[in-house]
Amino acid sequence: MSKSMNNKPMNDDTKYVFFPGCSLPSYNPELVEKTLEFLQDRLPGTGSILKCCGKPTKALGQTDLFKERYAGVQQEIDRLGAEEVIVACQSCYLTMSAYSPNQRIRSLWTLLPEIGLPEESIGIGKESDITFALHDSCPTRDRDDIHEGVRWIINQLGYETEEMGHTRGLTRCCGFGGMVLPANPELAREIMQRRAGEAKSDHMVTYCAACRMSMAIGGKKALHLLDLVFGGPWTSESTFPDVGAGAAKSWGNRYRAKKSIKKILQTV
Repeated sequence: MSKSMNNKPMNDDTKYVFFPGCSLPSYNPELVEKTLEFLQDRLPGTGSILKCCGKPTKALGQTDLFKERYAGVQQEIDRLGAEEVIVACQSCYLTMSAYSPNQRIRSLWTLLPEIGLPEESIGIGKESDITFALHDSCPTRDRDDIHEGVRWIINQLGYETEEMGHTRGLTRCCGFGGMVLPANPELAREIMQRRAGEAKSDHMVTYCAACRMSMAIGGKKALHLLDLVFGGPWTSESTFPDVGAGAAKSWGNRYRAKKSIKKILQTV
């Protein structure tokens, strides 16, 4: 069992915290909900925190504001008493690894090969007529364990993949990182189109929600890896998500994710 997002203790055995980041809840609240439920099934004692890690302020050089925001994140982790934080976002993974030395920070993509996938998702893509070009997220260029974990997951699902020219430790930025999009939208779109253009397939998959949006802007039918785990089977006849939500819808999705997480944790 765990503690709820409003920090009312369900009991005192919260050992794990699922930290989905900002982009994934903005993209698809249902994926956050399904991931948390699955983690609770495989790892009893999993709670969740839905906050920004503060990385955007750090990228903009607002050091004091970043420290203030991250202190709030750390306070929530410590309040729950969690020993391990399970992170779905690569930028959050790097940030938390550097600033939460008293907790074990785990990538969801290295954890899933250890605890397995939902039984119903194994082999779901074997009959798909799609080959997905796989885009590696650039914040974790030097984490081959994450690269291997992602490929293990896709292999278990049964989908065919295309390795792009710049991959793993040599992957290229999707065009969203470093706050390029709000600072210079035209340049960001050029980077997005360049990266998407490197893929031979019309379909792409990545394990970062911001990267997924970038590849969609670049002209591809793009999915998040969790779309493959908790959805499908995906074929060329499937309806793929659009480029992404506007600001109002993004915040609405985050609110829906917050409500779902609270509901899950209060019924544990």
